[in-house]
Amino acid sequence: MTRQKDEPWIFRTYAGFGTPRRSNERFRANLAKGQTGLSVAFDLPTQCGYDSDDPMSRGEVGRVGVPIGHIGDMRALFDGIPLPGMNTSMTINATAVWLLALYIAVADDQGADRAALTGTTQNDILKEYLSRGTYAFPPEPSMRLCTDLIAWTLRQVPRWNPINVCSYHLQEAGAGPVLEAAFTLANAVSVVDHVRASGRVGHDELPRVTGRISFFLNAGIRFVEEMCKVRAMSRLWGRLCRERYDVRDPRLRRFRYGVQVNSLGLTAEQPENNVHRIMLEMLAVTLSRDARARAVQLPAWNEALGLPRAWDQQWSLRAQQILGYETDLLEHEDLFAGSRVVEELTERIETEAWEELVRILDLGGSVEALGYMKERLVGQHADRLRAIEAGERVVVGVNRYTESERSPLMEGLGEGFASYHEMDPEAEAEQTGGLVTWRKSRDEGAVVDALDALRRAAETSDDLLPVSIDAAGAGATTGEWAGALREVFGDYRAPTGVPAGAGGTAEGALAEARAKVEAAAARIGASRLRMLVAKPGLDGHSNAAEQVAVRARDVGFEVVYQGIRLTPEQIARAAAEEDVHVVGVSILSGAHGLLIPDVLDRLRAEGIDPRTVPIVVGGIIPEEDVGVLRDLGVSRVYTPRDHDLTRMMKEIADLVGTDGP
Repeated sequence: MTRQKDEPWIFRTYAGFGTPRRSNERFRANLAKGQTGLSVAFDLPTQCGYDSDDPMSRGEVGRVGVPIGHIGDMRALFDGIPLPGMNTSMTINATAVWLLALYIAVADDQGADRAALTGTTQNDILKEYLSRGTYAFPPEPSMRLCTDLIAWTLRQVPRWNPINVCSYHLQEAGAGPVLEAAFTLANAVSVVDHVRASGRVGHDELPRVTGRISFFLNAGIRFVEEMCKVRAMSRLWGRLCRERYDVRDPRLRRFRYGVQVNSLGLTAEQPENNVHRIMLEMLAVTLSRDARARAVQLPAWNEALGLPRAWDQQWSLRAQQILGYETDLLEHEDLFAGSRVVEELTERIETEAWEELVRILDLGGSVEALGYMKERLVGQHADRLRAIEAGERVVVGVNRYTESERSPLMEGLGEGFASYHEMDPEAEAEQTGGLVTWRKSRDEGAVVDALDALRRAAETSDDLLPVSIDAAGAGATTGEWAGALREVFGDYRAPTGVPAGAGGTAEGALAEARAKVEAAAARIGASRLRMLVAKPGLDGHSNAAEQVAVRARDVGFEVVYQGIRLTPEQIARAAAEEDVHVVGVSILSGAHGLLIPDVLDRLRAEGIDPRTVPIVVGGIIPEEDVGVLRDLGVSRVYTPRDHDLTRMMKEIADLVGTDGP
């Protein structure tokens, strides 16, 4: 008897940019091409709880996702897309309660039965403190928001995945398979423990909570190891559900996960090679039936260069469709059942991850262990970069086989055809103008009443979902919702994970760099060079800044690093107060064109002359912008093509006390 072919996983692409209207056009085009679910990327102001016209949002609106300021924006985003028939994944964490409230309000407008809605809110705030940086409130109030969402959806939207415990950004921040598995499961345990302690869910309902928890994983280029990591995580989650939460129904212990394959490994050098990397990484989460993802989204080949075009996303979608529909993969049982190699590797990852998990639980759990976990991530990431620089870890086109023919993809496939999507400079003005119009058109009294009710609920233990839905319906904005909660919950700055003090012994290239740093200090009569490493704006992807800080420390700089989300004014003040000799600024969101001139102006206002205190900028910066920044007074610009941190430190040291490069 012929075995019935399995259904393929959900095909997604991660999309959202510019304005809700433009993102809606991309969504509908992707669905018409055979995409079977939506994965919504929100811009940084939306993720962090700011309106598009807030000063903190300057330069960030619509750049890394779609801006959603109010229910009108959410209606525009899903215009013509019936929500009851759509599986929607929303990558949103600090403001997950608010974005779900807006989504529910729009579904109500469409006449949808809430119980029929399917989708996911990521809602994993703990990994934001560890890796991605889009938190808005301190950990404990954030965990309350997380648990409120889980408890509310359990009864009101029972087919919804209220949390996507996310390992993706942990791997991006440096975690190997063991740390990725251990930290992700530690975060899941913290969530379930908080739900249990909240009193919102009874003991008999707790198995339903574990049954609705989903995971969102990363899959790197070591695809055999990555497949075994997933198998190990599945076993460990089942063990936790049985032993810690007494979940007896095996269906409620299932390790349900989606995945985006690794973006950290995508290279700006020979970027066409990324097509092969993406396909191999997809195999890690699809080849094994027993460890197959339920949803897959693939990055585009050119994401190390900029925002993908519609064609680039189509190319990634077609890879999934060819594997799912043309091959015979879905006709077979698990291909690796009985494999000694797979079993041994799975057992090793499982054993070591359990030991690390127990260590975190002994520290009190993820909330209490954030500092320890962050330091481990920064350390492993530093080890990875050193291995690449030393050639111990091969990256084709970066540290081996670097000679290349000219790429027609990089030539743009024709005159004037960019190799990545370029943002419309008018998009931010369009969005902020629409926000002003929205505020003028709403019932201001209803908004005030709704926000007052939200504050009162936050001051008690009341569920925050119903009052958030009421605020959404009244016309409140994202910044107003988050602002009301900030008044009650306060602000927070997460640990950086960057060790204090100088690095240890240095050999080879490190020793050469340290000698250059010492020589530069001698040139200006300083006992030691001081470098400020700064991240302006809302860009929370701090991995690069952290690694620059670590390497600068290793070669002898005294490093001042205050973490993410600094204003240009705060950066300039820190540079003046710390009397630094170099200022390094990291921006990955594409907002350099607005933020860097502001930083330079503020530095000059503080009496810091970029001609004597070099300003160095790093980020995803197009070649045509490099000259513009240099003309403004930036001494050196580094992009993803500059992967050798030690060489960068030498070059930066050479800038100090000289006339430049």
